[in-house]
Amino acid sequence: MDSWTQAAIAFIERNQEWSFWLALVFATAETTAFLSLAVPSTAILVGVGATVATGAIAFFPIWAGAALGAMIGSTFSYWLGLRFGGRILQMWPLKDQPELVEKAGEAFRKWGAGAVFLGHFIGPLRPVIFLFAGMMRMGFPIFLAVNVLGALAWAYVIPKFGEIGGIIFGWIWNLLGF
Repeated sequence: MDSWTQAAIAFIERNQEWSFWLALVFATAETTAFLSLAVPSTAILVGVGATVATGAIAFFPIWAGAALGAMIGSTFSYWLGLRFGGRILQMWPLKDQPELVEKAGEAFRKWGAGAVFLGHFIGPLRPVIFLFAGMMRMGFPIFLAVNVLGALAWAYVIPKFGEIGGIIFGWIWNLLGF
């Protein structure tokens, strides 16, 4: 983990009353096209999940904030794809990532609405799969239904993964007598 990620996790731990809002911001960044390439939100949310295992932070605000943030970011990305269509693929940084764009297009053509759900969990697809849903003119009610389910599941799994890892680490730490 880099120092920026560690600092963000420590800040959330020290400011528990902000945990919902901070999870919302990081999850929004993680699911927003372009922004997700710059912010290490998944690492932060996993790390925050590990602090949940220590009892320092409650899980529910992290889950609720991350779920809402994931819905906001992915829906905004859908709108960008709907509004700008294929022109958005010619913008930085997507124009420099043709293999990423091709993988997202292939996933969307193969799985359709299921790609929106899976896009929450597959890091390399996350920056562009929601754009593709908009570019391909997926109906908004279908997008919204699948996106809400994907966001709720992703927001649960990512911090829970860190929490379970933290529990296992603590168990091993205690087993070894530290």
